[in-house]
Formats: sequence, C-alpha cells, structure tokens
Amino acid sequence: MPGAERPPEAGRGRGLTPGPGIPADPIPGPAGRDAAALLCVGTVDLLGLMPRASNYTFLARVSDGAAQALAVYKPRRGEAPLWDFPDGTLHLREVAAFELATALGFPAVPLTVTRDGPHGPGSFQLFVPADPQEHYFTLRERRPEDFRAVAAFDVVANNADRKSGHCLLGEDGRIWLVDHGVCFNVEPKLRTVIWEFAGEPLPTEVAEAVGRVAGELRSGPLADRMRQLLSPDEVEATTRRAERLLRAGRFPEPRGGRPYPWPPI
Repeated sequence: MPGAERPPEAGRGRGLTPGPGIPADPIPGPAGRDAAALLCVGTVDLLGLMPRASNYTFLARVSDGAAQALAVYKPRRGEAPLWDFPDGTLHLREVAAFELATALGFPAVPLTVTRDGPHGPGSFQLFVPADPQEHYFTLRERRPEDFRAVAAFDVVANNADRKSGHCLLGEDGRIWLVDHGVCFNVEPKLRTVIWEFAGEPLPTEVAEAVGRVAGELRSGPLADRMRQLLSPDEVEATTRRAERLLRAGRFPEPRGGRPYPWPPI
C-alpha cells in the first residue's frame, strides 16, 4: 500500500486470532480439519523470506504442542500496490481461490486461511513440498486432464497471472496450484500460459461442477464465505463468469492485448 510500513525483520507471533478460511466441508490436500485449526491458532515462527516473490512472502513454522506444519505467510502490509486491484486485498484473494477450488473439487489448492501473524493480518497456506524441476511446461503433455480443470478454474476466478511455475508437482503426485493474489477482478483479466484447450468442449465433470458452483455462489455457505473475502461486485462477477462458461460449453479463446503473463515461468 502507498505509504504503508513494510514488514520488519523476521520475528515471532503468539496469541493469534483465526479469520475466515475454514470451510464446512472436508479439506482436500495433505491434511484436514486439524491442519486448518493448527494454521489458525498455532504459534508462528518465521524461518525466512521466500526468494523471487514480488510481495513479502515468508516461510513459517506453525506449531501447537507436538503438532506443526510449514506454511507460506503473505502479510497484508507486505503487498505491493497495484493500480487495478484494491490495496490490502491480495491475501484475501488467496483464501477466496482456496474456497472456490474446494467448492469445485478442482484444482488442488493448498489449505489457505487468514489470520494475524508476526507482521499483521495475512494469508497462511500449507507449504507443499514439490519437485523444483517440474512446472506446467514440463507436465502439460503428461497431465492434460489436470490442466483442463486448472484452465476452467482460472476462467471462473479470472486469474490475471497463471504462470508455469505456479503449477507444482507435489511429493504426493498431485499437481498443486499456488499464487492466486491477483484473481477475482470485476474486469476481464485472464492471463495464463494454459491456452492449449481454447475452443475445446468442457469435460462433462468440469461443466457439472461449474454449474453447481454457479448456483452456490448465488446463495448458501459458499456465497457467505466468498463475501467475507471479496466485494459484492467481485462475487457477482465470479458467478457470472461461471454461468457464461457453462453456457458456452467451451474453453475461451485468448482475447485482449495481454493474454499471456510475463515472465511465463
């Protein structure tokens, strides 16, 4: 944010308060409800800054007694200002992406919650151990169905920055998707490296999930959770994108002057 204080050197936080981000349904991924509770109320030790991040991004250890997990902490006051996204909202969009992916059933987005941390409120996302040599460009020919699901999610979320390196091959064999801070804009912003499926029909199971979630975004628990994280206009725009994708029945073609992110990896 303009004029906002940047995070000081790594420190320690205790007595932290949970925020929105624990869904009512089971959590996909390497851990379930216990992990959600741990991320929300555990003691946080910052281990260091993550390399090559455009915003302040910390690797943290979250612990409660014998239970512990590694998490990626993105504090609100470490977010770089963007002209096309409201200040101080990127961490909330990370959580909204997790909520949307959980509701759809795809793609695999690590458990993400909001809470206070050593540098103030921010998002905490379970750290996924992954092969650093693998990313979208190395995986796309082997895992096309996984990436069809990613492409549909990105259309609904209006992902403005789907780089190849945001697609992680976890040690569990799943493809995990990260870095969703610039999603859910009201204006069309889709920028992605995944255009191979443009014009193809949506897979049946993807279309069914998009149609179901379009209704859940209108009213119900998902709509309530999303409205805690996004503006009413952004939730409405997300709903309309899902409805449009369902009506089209096909993946969209690239449009506008910047359909690809930079750098692509």
